Amino acid sequence: MSLPKPVMRGLLAKRLRFHLPIAFTLSLIVAAAFKFTVTEPRKQAYADFYKQYDAMKEFNAMREAGIFESVRPSGE
Repeated sequence: MSLPKPVMRGLLAKRLRFHLPIAFTLSLIVAAAFKFTVTEPRKQAYADFYKQYDAMKEFNAMREAGIFESVRPSGE
């Protein structure tokens, strides 16, 4: 009762032939899922924010709050 010797010749090539296409396919699926579930909604959120964003209004609000050292509030 002896165990059969494992076949080692060509083992890496055989396993790569099986696992490489699976890994490549799964990586493409995950990349596409990430693009459509994370990056596209994020880009849309930024676009929606900057459609109504008024930089001068924000600047004036920060100036009045006294955040800037180089610009005095209009009351002073």
